[in-house]
Amino acid sequence: MTITTKITARYVVGFHEGQHVLLENACVVYSGSTIDYLGYEYPGLADEVTHLGNALLMPGLIDLDALTDIDHLILDSWAGPEQAAGHQWSEDYFLNHRTDVFTASERQDIREYALIQLILHGITTYMPIASEVHSEWAESYDELVGMAETSRRFGLRGYLGPAYRSGVNVVPADGGRTVMFDVDRGREGFAGALRFLEYAAGLDDPLVNGVLLPCRIETLDLDLLKDTAAASAEHGTLVRLHALQGLVERELIMQWYGVPPLELIDQAGLLNERLLIPHATYIDRNPTVYGEDRGDLHRLASSGASIIHCPLTSMRYGSTLDSFNDYKAAGVNISLGTDSFPPDLIRGIDAGVQLAKILAGRNDAGDLAGYVDAATLGGARALGRNDLGRLQPGAQADMVAFALDDIRDGVHDDPLRTLTLNGAARQAILSVVAGRTIMADGLIEGVDLDYWRTRGQELFDKMRAGYTQRDTLKRPADELFPPVYARLER
Repeated sequence: MTITTKITARYVVGFHEGQHVLLENACVVYSGSTIDYLGYEYPGLADEVTHLGNALLMPGLIDLDALTDIDHLILDSWAGPEQAAGHQWSEDYFLNHRTDVFTASERQDIREYALIQLILHGITTYMPIASEVHSEWAESYDELVGMAETSRRFGLRGYLGPAYRSGVNVVPADGGRTVMFDVDRGREGFAGALRFLEYAAGLDDPLVNGVLLPCRIETLDLDLLKDTAAASAEHGTLVRLHALQGLVERELIMQWYGVPPLELIDQAGLLNERLLIPHATYIDRNPTVYGEDRGDLHRLASSGASIIHCPLTSMRYGSTLDSFNDYKAAGVNISLGTDSFPPDLIRGIDAGVQLAKILAGRNDAGDLAGYVDAATLGGARALGRNDLGRLQPGAQADMVAFALDDIRDGVHDDPLRTLTLNGAARQAILSVVAGRTIMADGLIEGVDLDYWRTRGQELFDKMRAGYTQRDTLKRPADELFPPVYARLER
């Protein structure tokens, strides 16, 4: 028997005539996995009714660069060049000492901890990202199968696949920066990725979708890029490729191939509507490249590729999209990602809006509606899903509610401005995916948050200690990651 559920809230972000609209004192009704009704007065009877009160109910947030790891930004986003060199692999480590910091079981604990964090921050659809720094190479088929099973248990909507690469960023003894390759490991990883596509298809579960997730463009040899493009075309599969995200990447690609990264992506056959590019900040218009548009925006837009803007993480590493509005005006589809901890797209939206104002020198450059669209509709478009990212009859019943009833939230004018400026995603109180409630009242059924708080810290401490063995100078973790203030011993 299908249960009909009605949820009411003071504010509802619905979808009407092709765009998001705001309804006050309204409701959403769904049965099974789809929405039946959006409006003010539902004419029928519901089996279950939830009154959220002073809350904002909106489409579930879509995070296409979602951290499924233990946070490393808290360690490495502060360093100068000398310390930062110790955050990469040394040449000696690559050649002689590669090892996994974590056991297979610990890796599954890390995934579970991270997925819990996604749910608590209002993410309903995600595409994972994890650091390869503390892995012996990259991600395995078995590791992603384990995460897929955890994701299914929680009820999240995932676009999954093992990350693979044929090279790794390395700091040689002279302190420079290069990439060292192990092409055979790249082929093994790619074979595992193709195997995972078969596994995901065999599940026949709409919440597990297989995708191809190669690592950073400079860590992939040209044959692996081309084979990824061919597999994407053959299977109709999405590809996410980290690219256009730094000057070192650009210099290496130019040195090896004589063309900039965007041209290489095109030559490899990847530049099309199935491609998602996290960051995409270093195109020709970036002030550190040419500082003027030489056609890259048009090329991105006309290809149908999507970018994944990660404003909070980019800001914390000292960069940003130089003009959200110009990318948008050119017709580039913009989706959002978190990329690091916290997986808080509300804080990410706030960071992006405020940075846009600073860069443009105008308050009206802060396109809040555009950023909310990116976190919902833009993500849905990148995935090729017109039934996600919106609350309207016939769409998937994916939604999240944020409480706005705390005095610390301040006053209300527009609820999205109140949430973005005064709040955070940790105010999520309800999360529904395909009609299943996966979080209510800030709690996940069957999950002991106190246990996972302790377990997460244990795993982080082990990760932090592991940096020493990869550092060329073998510096202790306390030297690589000094505290804000010197510690006063007892």
